[in-house]
Amino acid sequence: MRLHPLLFACATALLLAACDSREAGTYQGYVEGEYVRVAPIDGGIVDAIPVKRGDRVADGALLFQLEQTSEVAAHEQATAELARAKSQYEDLLKGLRPTELEQIKAARASAAATLKKATLDLERARALYAKGNTSRAALDTAKATHDAAAASVRELDARLATGNLAARADQIAAADAAMKAAAATLAQADWRLARREGHAPDGGIVEDVFFRVGEFVGPSQPVVSVLPPANIKVRFFIPEPELGGVHAGDKVALACDGCAGNLTGTVRFISTEAEYTPPVIYSEHEKAKLVYMAEAWPDATPEMLHPGQPVRVKLMPPAE
Repeated sequence: MRLHPLLFACATALLLAACDSREAGTYQGYVEGEYVRVAPIDGGIVDAIPVKRGDRVADGALLFQLEQTSEVAAHEQATAELARAKSQYEDLLKGLRPTELEQIKAARASAAATLKKATLDLERARALYAKGNTSRAALDTAKATHDAAAASVRELDARLATGNLAARADQIAAADAAMKAAAATLAQADWRLARREGHAPDGGIVEDVFFRVGEFVGPSQPVVSVLPPANIKVRFFIPEPELGGVHAGDKVALACDGCAGNLTGTVRFISTEAEYTPPVIYSEHEKAKLVYMAEAWPDATPEMLHPGQPVRVKLMPPAE
């Protein structure tokens, strides 16, 4: 017997309503992982990959190492340049070396002895001139010799004082700037050398290894992918009529085959856009097919969940 089209539509709607036996506040979802793909900043040949897929690694564990010949050479050159600049700077602060100061002191002692003799000669020449026993020229010669000896002592005193001082302020400033530039060059060389290795930013499971030893890796190409437990979440879908009953911060119970029975999570995100729109004219029944994606993060032991695993999500009553 052929049914009237209106009766057929009503029967179909009743059948669909009877088939929807989902408990209110319960949703289907799946586990999703946000993978950390560790890559070098510059390309190079892979020297070592000490991990393999499925390994559990600790925070900071070495994941891969590229060849470092050029970077090691740059590091050594920068280290030597910094040592040279530092030595020059410190030398300018010290003044003359001890042996150079000793030479000046010895010369000053000799000049002082010469001055003493010249002083005695001048006094004798003055006494003789006063008695008329010597000429004016002899007196002038004795005075000139004395004055020259005195000038030599003053010069050596000045050299000794200068030798105990540091270099001029502008020379010290220039040496200080050169030392800082060398330190910056070394820091850059160290940074580039460190980036020839990839380390786990957090503990987790090695999800995949994309290269092998001896292969060439380009700049920013991931070599190893790691999934930290903190990056494991559950995505589920809320029908449009129930969207107003779920909020960020709500607690949910998580259930999956083979999982512990006390898993809970917290809703952190609800999409503002629909995930699916049926290609039919909207009606009150068809609006139930319009769903919104939400994300809940496990409160504890997220490593018990595996990406792609189906999960049943149930809203928990608010705490009293």
